[in-house]
Amino acid sequence: MDVAAERIERLHELARAAATDDEHDRARYYVRLARRVAERNRLALPREFRRFTCDRCDAYLRPGRNARVRLRDGHVAITCDCGAHTRYPYGE
Repeated sequence: MDVAAERIERLHELARAAATDDEHDRARYYVRLARRVAERNRLALPREFRRFTCDRCDAYLRPGRNARVRLRDGHVAITCDCGAHTRYPYGE
């Protein structure tokens, strides 16, 4: 694992911890920083990181706190408090 990937993982941990402590601005800062590191190093963000962040407002999503999670026909629908929707499939 190279330095940029390790940095992204560490920023993910910090964003999760900040969101848990209700420091939403700090969590948003960590998410933005991780996205910037990934862009500059041409890396894809890890799947868990993509699924728990909002693409529109960069918030770290916590189901039941600032995100609504619903199961639909073959996919999971996540709605952030800002109104952005994300969908991804789940198994068969």
